[in-house]
Amino acid sequence: MPHFVIDCSDNILKIKTPNEIIQKVYDTAESTELFDKGDIKVRINPFEHYNVGNTKDDFIHIFANIMEGRTTLQKKNLSDKIITELKLLFPNVPIISINIRDFEKATYCNKSMV
Repeated sequence: MPHFVIDCSDNILKIKTPNEIIQKVYDTAESTELFDKGDIKVRINPFEHYNVGNTKDDFIHIFANIMEGRTTLQKKNLSDKIITELKLLFPNVPIISINIRDFEKATYCNKSMV
């Protein structure tokens, strides 16, 4: 169920492969034991055209969308773990960030639910 969408400068993919980045985020999210095995989804969107503080500095930002019900502490731990791992992979990338948003159970729907 959780979706991790990685936005990044296209240069990031010259440092590590998309599969390496995706797998690192997947494995780190799975290690928190907040999600059922096999439910985690990770995608990556590299950008050629962007402006970061009026620079072309490299960046990584993850939009994490998870089902409501986790505590703030659990979400903070998830954020900290993912950013810690990405800092190790990309020690020279100046901007690495994440935000977590909750899906509302009452309004979430997928094709198996209808």
